[in-house]
Amino acid sequence: MATRTAPSPATYAGACLDLAEFSGEIAKLLDREASGSLLHLDLDGLHQLNERHGRDVGDRTIRAATAVLKKWAHERGWLLGRVGGDEFSVFAPGTPLESAFLRADQMRQDLDAAIAKQLPRGARCTASIGVASAPRDAKTLHDLRRKADLALHAAKEQGGDTVGLTPSDEMVLKSSYYGQAQLARLKALAERQRKKEAVLLREALDDLLRKYDRD
Repeated sequence: MATRTAPSPATYAGACLDLAEFSGEIAKLLDREASGSLLHLDLDGLHQLNERHGRDVGDRTIRAATAVLKKWAHERGWLLGRVGGDEFSVFAPGTPLESAFLRADQMRQDLDAAIAKQLPRGARCTASIGVASAPRDAKTLHDLRRKADLALHAAKEQGGDTVGLTPSDEMVLKSSYYGQAQLARLKALAERQRKKEAVLLREALDDLLRKYDRD
């Protein structure tokens, strides 16, 4: 009898897997290459949206988000799984943390734009994303999920509609890109404004991107 070959992860690119399929494919990928980034995302304000405007609006919002994620996964050969009502996970094989972080923010912007088209006037719903990477953050699927959950929690603590990393990685990234004097001034400004440092950095980055978009 012929031996049945397990499907390649690329077979599922663009599909939205259930939790069991998603976990199984990531485990095989980690066994094969032992590297990649996990993006865990949640829709901010969906519960309030359902309560105020009805579940039909909430369902349309989830469908719009799913369509964006499927497109991202299909174009890049990533894996997509729905792990809860409004929670999704995306695994990017072979993608290091810094690249995954930048792509996650692009994904967040695409999600926000697609979701906004489904919302009644005055309603708000956005996406928060947590990013963790193997083997940098974790070497097992269980630990990678835990780190991605922590990163998502960090994004929520910053007010949502942003991309979060685990606290140690946020410090590594900041210390890599900014001088000590800049970091000291940033800390002082955050204390005066009563905002998270990551929120202020994101505001500055948004201003910078808008400046060059006009050029």
